[in-house]
Amino acid sequence: MRQKLLKTILLFFLLAGSYVVGFAQDWQTDFQKTKQLAAAENKTIILVFAGSDWCAPCMKLEKEIWQSDEFKAFAKDHYILYKADFPRKKTNQLDDEQIERNKELAAQYNKRGYFPFVAVVDKNGKVLGETGYKKMSPKQYIDHLESFIN
Repeated sequence: MRQKLLKTILLFFLLAGSYVVGFAQDWQTDFQKTKQLAAAENKTIILVFAGSDWCAPCMKLEKEIWQSDEFKAFAKDHYILYKADFPRKKTNQLDDEQIERNKELAAQYNKRGYFPFVAVVDKNGKVLGETGYKKMSPKQYIDHLESFIN
């Protein structure tokens, strides 16, 4: 009886884990690899500049859009995601190499230093459109991003 219960619990966690993995996002951290992936998979790049631990609109965008199941499902088939994060708290600091990569991207794509800043970029690195946080449903935000592509 006890063994059957343990097997049932184990099966539950395995299935729950595979469900979570199915909706996990794969945010890239190397822009050259991001462009290579976009070219190989014929997808558009969503380049996000965020201050994950200090920028209130960035946190709203994360919670309301990027973490939504609707966006995750759509992004999986249509986008390569790159997040250039600029945290301020010591506990959230990135390694020096990542900080430098993010600064280089900001110098190229976010010259005005807006946060959050979202650039819709093609596989060659050309900006198709720019936006930021907007109070929209995930579906409306996807349509907004897609308007730069179509």
